[in-house]
Amino acid sequence: VLRCLGIPTRVITNFNSAHDKNLNLSIDKYIDMSGNNLHLSEDSVWNFHVWNESWFVRRDLGSFYDGWQVLDATPQEKSKGIYQCGPASTRAIKEGDVNLDYDSPFVFAAVNADCVTWIRHSKKRIERIYSNTRKIGKFISTKAVGTNSRVDVTANYKYPEVKEISFKIPYSRYKNSLMDDRKILVTAV
Repeated sequence: VLRCLGIPTRVITNFNSAHDKNLNLSIDKYIDMSGNNLHLSEDSVWNFHVWNESWFVRRDLGSFYDGWQVLDATPQEKSKGIYQCGPASTRAIKEGDVNLDYDSPFVFAAVNADCVTWIRHSKKRIERIYSNTRKIGKFISTKAVGTNSRVDVTANYKYPEVKEISFKIPYSRYKNSLMDDRKILVTAV
């Protein structure tokens, strides 16, 4: 319908799509001391989910948020009392601006939630035992114009995952670096 009105629109597929039911930006799994699932959360991870993007000027949010906006024609949750989702700015999603209206926190979680496992020691004590920050939001894609090729648009939704780098410095080198005229510069990418 939006294309018929002259509004640029495309279909987006998100693989490992989070469904963050309680909007805490994580997909929580609770287990007991024996490792059995406690079913305390309604969060889930779907193999994939599909929505639309349309190109809008956002006078309501400011020009920083102009561009592709997420619109989900199959929302699974109510937003402001009715089943709707969007238009959420992909720029807001990428920048983590989850305080904006139009379901930005829900879409942010769909592409960038952490998967967290909690162990329940007692009714009053739970402990986080595992967190996966890389599982959600893989190969976010659309179809290329004029061909059946896939175009990866993940970079429109999130920054690249940071890789952990471990390295060892011999003590003698570390000791020498403490001299006033020398400094160690460590940068993370």
